[in-house]
Amino acid sequence: MANQRGPLRRFLLLVATVIGISVLAGCVLGGYWYFGPYRGFSTETFVEIEHGMSSREIARELAAQGVVRSRWAFAAIRALHPRATLQAGEYRFGSAQTPLQVFEKIRRGEIFYEDFTVPEGSNMFDIASLLERSDMVDPNEFLKAAANPEAIRDLDPVTPTLEGYLFPSTYRLTHKTTAKRLCDTMTREFRKQWTLLSGHAQSAETHKIVILASLIEKEAALPQERPLVAAVFVNRLRLSMPLQCDPTTVYAALIDKRYRGVIHKSDLANENPYNTYAHAGLPPGPIANPGIASLKAALHPAAADFLYFVAKADGSGSHQFSAQLMEHEKAVLAYRKNAR
Repeated sequence: MANQRGPLRRFLLLVATVIGISVLAGCVLGGYWYFGPYRGFSTETFVEIEHGMSSREIARELAAQGVVRSRWAFAAIRALHPRATLQAGEYRFGSAQTPLQVFEKIRRGEIFYEDFTVPEGSNMFDIASLLERSDMVDPNEFLKAAANPEAIRDLDPVTPTLEGYLFPSTYRLTHKTTAKRLCDTMTREFRKQWTLLSGHAQSAETHKIVILASLIEKEAALPQERPLVAAVFVNRLRLSMPLQCDPTTVYAALIDKRYRGVIHKSDLANENPYNTYAHAGLPPGPIANPGIASLKAALHPAAADFLYFVAKADGSGSHQFSAQLMEHEKAVLAYRKNAR
């Protein structure tokens, strides 16, 4: 009898060992399946974690987008790190990741965004063209939003659009950035810079100064010439002389959807109110979005009696300034001669 029990015990021990190994292997494989890398989407997916979302809501959203296999897997990782802060924002996932890797990405705040740079002197049509290279904000929706001046009415009650107040800078875009939100962000940046430059200028002055700054931005390539260009425009306005600013003619043609890359005689004769060859005084609104240097020049023009300027033909971007028409005509002839 004792001899029979020995083999039986060994057999039972072997069975128990096999079962134990099987259970352990199952736990390991199950744990790997549950907590291992996973990708339940095709190429990439984006998850927006909003301010105030609970860990449970975040886990549910991650599972819904195929970032984790189960919301409970993410919840288990969260339970191991109860004091960690999960940061709001948009997150991009493009490869298989473990729940722990996903958790660490959100904890570190590796938010997805695209830098969007608006150069000084860009008008809203230029900005829309730049947006065409990105899939973040629809350019047509941007133009619609920029055509509504409500966001800046308190600073400038009479401006026809947001042109001039879409401050040139670098902004962060996500897939949640709407055209209106982008315009609001850009006008907020203008308010910030404007307050630093001017204090609290009256709205009527703001309107004139921003228009003037936009003309300066488009005419002056060199920073040191901006106050001189400002002086020319201020002097012409004081004497009721037409500004005859070429960029206003271009802007008028853009509005009319007739600009062909160069200024034609028909453009100079265009009756659009933005054309300062056909109309005296400032145009109805800015023609571009000026930077700080041009705003400063508009606020503080140079003390000079110049009424004219023409580009030099040396490629430097500088201008020849004149106080008398005869001097200006000589400078124009010199430009044409050297340009040939």
